[in-house]
Amino acid sequence: MMEVTAKAKEKLKEILRKETADPEIAIRVTPDYSMSKQLDLILDREKRGDRVVLTNGGKKVLLIRPDLAKYLEGVILDYKEAIQDFTINKITRH
Repeated sequence: MMEVTAKAKEKLKEILRKETADPEIAIRVTPDYSMSKQLDLILDREKRGDRVVLTNGGKKVLLIRPDLAKYLEGVILDYKEAIQDFTINKITRH
């Protein structure tokens, strides 16, 4: 499953606070079909089978489809203040 840093969780929570008051809405990781091997983040409701990333307070912030979760194994989602954007890094194990 994708690892989400504390900084990324806080930023996701902040985005959700700004974008919606609905507690059932979270941010979904989805392939961006317009750009090969890119991911997009969209607002969505949890669907059956989703992998859910929670904040320390138990709020849902990130949803990942089960078929996509296997491809995100070893991936870290972080937020970098310097570039004001999310970064995705793949851990390589030797």
